Amino acid sequence: MGKNKLSKFAAMATYPNVFQYTFGTLQKESFPLKGKWRTDYFRNDNAIVLELGCGKGEYTVSLAQLFPEKNFIGIDIKGARMWSGAKQALSENLANAAFLRTHIELLHHFFAENEVSEIWITFPDPQMAKVNKRLTSTRFMNAYSKILADKGVVHLKTDSNFLYTYTQAMIEENGLTVLADTDDLYRSGINDKILNIQTFYEQQWRARGLNIRYIKFLCPQKENWTEPDIEIEKDEYRSFGRDANNLM
Repeated sequence: MGKNKLSKFAAMATYPNVFQYTFGTLQKESFPLKGKWRTDYFRNDNAIVLELGCGKGEYTVSLAQLFPEKNFIGIDIKGARMWSGAKQALSENLANAAFLRTHIELLHHFFAENEVSEIWITFPDPQMAKVNKRLTSTRFMNAYSKILADKGVVHLKTDSNFLYTYTQAMIEENGLTVLADTDDLYRSGINDKILNIQTFYEQQWRARGLNIRYIKFLCPQKENWTEPDIEIEKDEYRSFGRDANNLM
């Protein structure tokens, strides 16, 4: 591991807005803020919003800036990236922004039933070969439904037509309520200041001429989720940093 990463990890260990719990630690002791994020950390009764796979935390920070009446938690396993957003939130005294370093599969260890109001999923890996790793798969929807409040909202913002089409099929198969849906966000006429927040990677996707897709839907509290039986054409490109078929 490079010195730069080590210095970031060392810094984050001192940041009061960053929480890092390994799976091993969770096996020995429960996370102390589970069910108590509002009372013991944010010290208010405002809604809690998660950003999953937050990367550098640009969305988490920007949302916290726009909506001081809500609490935002960015979640990712890659701490060196998260350092940027955590540091910015501290420097700007954003008391309504926090960061949690963990795997998304472990959300139930950190949040109680009904504790979360909204979930943002911004530009995740579409996981075209592995349905159970897609962040809008029924596996994850089941997990989200256990921590979301009644009528909890999920937002997906993606460049991937594959993931967008899959998510539409998942929503239809499970009879979910769609609140907004567009396959070309910036030509859709949707006027929402939240949707104008652009991450570093989103700016690069747009520079490559790719449409940004957005879908917002309700995630009800239910036990039985059905995977859609659908064949979807795969994206013809790969994310930045991968070797195959990158667009120039």
